[in-house]
Amino acid sequence: MRTLFSLLLALAPALATAQWTADKPGSDNITVLGHIALGPRLSVADMDLEQELHRPYAYVSRMVYGTEGPKGTDIIDISDPTQPRVLYEWRIEDQDLHLPTGGMDVKYFKWKGRYYVVQSLEFGSGGPNPDLGAVILDVTGLPDPSTVQEIARIREPDLPGGFHNIFVYQHSNGRVLLFSTVSGPFANVYDLGMIVEGQGASAPIARVPVPESPLGQSRRRGYHDFYVGYHEETATDRFYGGGTGGYYVYDITDLDSPALLVTLTGINGVRSGHTFTPSPDGRYVIAETEYRYAPLRIFDLKPALDGEVSNIRNPISAWTADWQHLVHNHEVRWPFVFVSGYLDGLQVFSMMDPRNPVTVAYYDTYLGPPNTDRYAMFNGAFGIDVRNADGLIVVSDMSTGFWTFRMDGFQGWNGADWGVPDISSVQRWNSE
Repeated sequence: MRTLFSLLLALAPALATAQWTADKPGSDNITVLGHIALGPRLSVADMDLEQELHRPYAYVSRMVYGTEGPKGTDIIDISDPTQPRVLYEWRIEDQDLHLPTGGMDVKYFKWKGRYYVVQSLEFGSGGPNPDLGAVILDVTGLPDPSTVQEIARIREPDLPGGFHNIFVYQHSNGRVLLFSTVSGPFANVYDLGMIVEGQGASAPIARVPVPESPLGQSRRRGYHDFYVGYHEETATDRFYGGGTGGYYVYDITDLDSPALLVTLTGINGVRSGHTFTPSPDGRYVIAETEYRYAPLRIFDLKPALDGEVSNIRNPISAWTADWQHLVHNHEVRWPFVFVSGYLDGLQVFSMMDPRNPVTVAYYDTYLGPPNTDRYAMFNGAFGIDVRNADGLIVVSDMSTGFWTFRMDGFQGWNGADWGVPDISSVQRWNSE
């Protein structure tokens, strides 16, 4: 692992590099390792990457946004990152009968020595399974594709429409939990260990509410996305959710009584929050909202966490790749934020100084035109993940497929090397 000084030196040339062109789609410090096309335009959604080096697998959600595409999951073998290959395809039965969208978000988890994948699903009324939120696959036997098997389905019959986003978190109580969006004013929480062990129906064990706001009351409220992580300083489990009205931080150490800690509402230009991710110490948060020209906003939660205020509405800074576009999902590996930026592809910026975020690397995975239907910015890089053990970067692009990258000087991530808690979206599976 390089020192902080040497890594920043390696990244420094990118700071002055001009933005991408068709002849030069990336900065000099980004290397494309591999790429594989996966299918029709707008048929690729989010993705997740296993973190253990002896399990070189990525999981990519497959959807139908336009008129073509499968509905399910692709399992990609990246044992050789320069030659990614599709190892297995899971597809919902009766593909043509299921109305769009299909697979949206995907996460893997480990429970009692076995490995599983949760694929979130969204199906409309008028076809089969409108109440189906997710499917769980046992993938322990990979790389043998014949061993992959579906073992459970999670349904929400009272709130049909499926799960748009999910997050898997190993709680401080040892349980592995699935947090899911639903078409209601809360996030559902499921005990994945109980589900894969067949202990009863797949009903939620808890819910995290969306507070009422002038922008949404009763069932019109809902979450769009969230992150869940451990807060070392207070030894608590915290939920960071973006949804109707803005963004919300809860203490969920006691799942039966989620305690609202901070609200971020009344923010100029934000009617509904989207992706919402904290720094490893929980002080700063990166917040997305989904409309053209919207930057990522960076907020300092310290005044609220210290009890000086209850609501925060003013960001301390903002970042975007191109002001005419829209940036999307992101992964925080302090001080770097790895972004899947739709039409701007892979983007990396540093928030070593949170009040002055600076782009340090980029590669445009999609050089085609914007959409001509519905959302013009909705194309290109959708999902992103980083393997902490060795710094491998992976991107799922809605139209061009799956990509693997290296960034000069970034050979892995551990919070201790940066003087911060060793906390990211990566879970520590200790349930053996």
